[in-house]
Amino acid sequence: MDDAGTRLWLPPLTLAGCVRGVMLRDTRGRVLSVAERENYFPATPLVQLFWFSEGGIEWLAAPGFSVPMPDLRPAPFMLGGPFTRPTHTRNVGAMAAFKLLMLPDAFTALTGIALDAHVNRIVDPRALLPTDWRAWAEAMSCAGDDAARLQLLEAFLAPRWQALGTQQPGHRYAAWREALTVRAATSAAGRSLRQLERRIKAWAGLPLRELRAVSRAESAFYAVAAAEGRGGVNWAEIAADNDYADQSHLCRETRRLTGLSPEDLRRRIQTEEAFWAYRLWR
Repeated sequence: MDDAGTRLWLPPLTLAGCVRGVMLRDTRGRVLSVAERENYFPATPLVQLFWFSEGGIEWLAAPGFSVPMPDLRPAPFMLGGPFTRPTHTRNVGAMAAFKLLMLPDAFTALTGIALDAHVNRIVDPRALLPTDWRAWAEAMSCAGDDAARLQLLEAFLAPRWQALGTQQPGHRYAAWREALTVRAATSAAGRSLRQLERRIKAWAGLPLRELRAVSRAESAFYAVAAAEGRGGVNWAEIAADNDYADQSHLCRETRRLTGLSPEDLRRRIQTEEAFWAYRLWR
């Protein structure tokens, strides 16, 4: 297992509440087996914009994972909507990719694109995006390297995000979900639970219960990493400390969101190349 060429960029405070991060992956110059070219990603509420400098991916069908789109046509620039199921892909040979992760309500506020039609989908978004976003996406595709892309990202998104004057929650899902809920509860007339949930789904593409599940899963993920540093994982304690009803609840939700049991996921993150995306966030 070797994560060389893989790194995570976290946004400055000026983009807090808009960008969650950028995952950079470059396997050129490495000899990887078929299994090592696979990628495992958890379910996520985030919008994913990704650029391929070289290579591409094929979306694999596997029990418990998202279903590949039969009409998907790979392109150098793609958009993935929020995913309620984990995703299993494989690199087509060597690849270099730049994957921007945006909070869904921020993406909708900036582009006007409703996400409910893009849940569990990957598309070529150029026909959907506003004119200035299309020009920016093309500039990102033509940039010479990742450093240039990061500069273009900040220069384009930061002034547009700041112009909205939106709240700036922390980087964890729980802080973002809480801020989103408060904004939904105070943004318009009518504050029943059903109206609040409708607003959240319109802004984030997913219902509030799904956002709660992802928040729990993230908290448990970091709790497991901390427990490993102390010498061992007690799954019953992890469940109790992270808003699960019991250990069985933790196991069910972990399998739904990642495709694997908690212990199998923990082991494979430690030992398998294909789980590089999980290791980036630890």
